[in-house]
Amino acid sequence: MARRKPRGLSPEDRALWDKVAETATPLHPPKRRGPPEGWTPPPKPVQPTPPSRVLPDFRLGQSATPPPVSHDIAPELADRLAHAPVRMDRKSFTRMTRGKLSPEARIDLHGMTLARAHPTLTGFVLRAHAEGKRLVLVITGKGRRATDDGPIPSRPGVLKHQVPQWLTMPPLGGVVLQVTQAHQKHGGAGAYYVYLRRAR
Repeated sequence: MARRKPRGLSPEDRALWDKVAETATPLHPPKRRGPPEGWTPPPKPVQPTPPSRVLPDFRLGQSATPPPVSHDIAPELADRLAHAPVRMDRKSFTRMTRGKLSPEARIDLHGMTLARAHPTLTGFVLRAHAEGKRLVLVITGKGRRATDDGPIPSRPGVLKHQVPQWLTMPPLGGVVLQVTQAHQKHGGAGAYYVYLRRAR
């Protein structure tokens, strides 16, 4: 008996087979193709190595040294005045800071309250300016350090720290040219040279 040739699928059968094949999961999925010839993978990003911390030797039972506690954020008043720009004649400024210029008038605010010292200082400086004086001495005292600073420490010498601010604020700021700490012969850290503008 002659074997019959297998006949191919008709177009209708092929379309039906393709629909069934789309819903089926293949038992042997096709292998993924490798990278094309000549392809090289990109280099991996280099991770920065963290800096190594060298710790000091520590013995068991040793107590750590606490860092120094400092609540003083602003620089010292003397440092601020020393680094302030020079607005007067440089030669006269140098002679003044060396104690070579004699103050033409002086006022002692030592022991006064802020409420009394402020108007007293204002009147003194304005009168000295009106009289044509150029260099006056303001004595504040160094102030005493409090026995207990409390939670918010305060600097000794309230007047010592307040007077330079008053001298830069109206009405004194318009007549004061320079403020600097006095030479030791005129009171040192407890007094200020106040150099006034020329009276018009």
